[in-house]
Amino acid sequence: MSNKSTSSKRFAPADGIAGLKQNFSKDALAGFLVFLLALPLSLGIAKASDFPAIGGLITAIIGGVVVSMFAGSRLTIKGPAAGLIVIASGAVAAFGGGEIGWHLALGAIVFAAIVQVIFGVLKLGSLADFFPSAAIHGMLAAIGIIIMSKQIHALFGIDPRLLKGKEPLELLAMIPSSIMDENAHITEIGISCLLILVLFSFVKNQKLKKIPAPLVVLAVAIPFGIALHIKTEGAISNFALVKIGSIFDSFKGGIINADFSGMSTHLGVFIEYVILFALIGSLESLLTAKAIDHLDPFQRKSDFNKDLIAVGIGNSLSGLLGGLPMIS
Repeated sequence: MSNKSTSSKRFAPADGIAGLKQNFSKDALAGFLVFLLALPLSLGIAKASDFPAIGGLITAIIGGVVVSMFAGSRLTIKGPAAGLIVIASGAVAAFGGGEIGWHLALGAIVFAAIVQVIFGVLKLGSLADFFPSAAIHGMLAAIGIIIMSKQIHALFGIDPRLLKGKEPLELLAMIPSSIMDENAHITEIGISCLLILVLFSFVKNQKLKKIPAPLVVLAVAIPFGIALHIKTEGAISNFALVKIGSIFDSFKGGIINADFSGMSTHLGVFIEYVILFALIGSLESLLTAKAIDHLDPFQRKSDFNKDLIAVGIGNSLSGLLGGLPMIS
C-alpha cells in the first residue's frame, strides 16, 4: 500500500456519532449549505414533476434524516432527482394527470422502490464498477444541460406554463424568444444573484470565504424582490412565487398517499413506470455514488449494494407519504 493511501486512510473522518462529535462545526456548516441548496431545489423539482411542492420536501427530509443513517455512501446526498423529472411528470400524465395521476404515480414509485431493494439484495450494485468514466461524465453533463435549459427561462421571468411539455432541445431553441420577452425585474435579480455566485468563488479573504455564497444570494435577492414588488406585481405574482403548502394538508385523506389501483386500471402503464423508476433511478444513484468516490480525498469506496437498498427503502417511504423518487 502506498504512503499516500495509508496517510489518507489514517486521517479519514470517523463515521457515525464519533464523526459528528469530531467534526461538528464543519458538519453543521455543511448541513446548512445543503439546506440552502436543497430547499429551493426540492420545491422546483416537485413542481417540474407535476407533484405538490411539499412532496419535494418530504423526499428531502426522508433522504436526509432516514436514509443517510444506513446508506452505503459516505458523501452522497439523497433527495429528489432532476434526472427523473421527465419520468415523474410523464407518470402523472399517463395515469390521468392532476391529483389522481399523482396518487397513482406514487403507487408505481413504491413498487419500483421494492425492486431497488431487491437489486441491492442480489448484489447488482456491483455493476457500477463496469461503467466507464465517460458514461458518468456524460450523465452529469446531460443533467446539467436539462437543468440549464429549464432554469434559463426562469432567469428571464418567463411563465413556466409556457415551457410545460417542452423537451430540452426545444427549450434551448426558445432562449432567444425568452430574452426578447424578459421580465426586467426578475432578470435583474437573477443576473445579480448569478454574478454573486460566480464572483464569490474568486474571494481570497478567509473570513469572507466562510460565509456561504447561497446565503449572500438570499440576503441580496429577498430585499431586491421586496423593493421591486415581485410579490404584488400582477403580471408575475401568479407564477413567480412557489406555494409550498403544508405537510399536514397532504395527509388530509390519510397518511398513505400512494394509490395501488393502477395495477388493475392501468396495468401496462404501471409496469412501464415501475421499470423506468427502478432502472433509471438505480443507474443514476450508482453512477453518482461512483463519481463522488473519485472526488473523495480519503479514497473511501461506497458499498453500492447497501446504497441501493437504502435508496429503495427511502423511496418506498417517500412514495407512501406522497414524495418524489430519490437518488444518491
